[in-house]
Amino acid sequence: MVPLLLVLLLALLLFGAGFALKALWWIAVIVLVVWLLGFVIRPASGGRRGRWYRW
Repeated sequence: MVPLLLVLLLALLLFGAGFALKALWWIAVIVLVVWLLGFVIRPASGGRRGRWYRW
């Protein structure tokens, strides 16, 4: 009974880690797209304050 519980716990942990990593990849892709859009959709006026974000 104990080995079965250990295997189920290990499977649960690996599934959780896999799901978290997949979610983090999707978040990273979304942030990258928004960051790239910031270079495309910036005001025509030049200068340092021409970007849509503060940093």
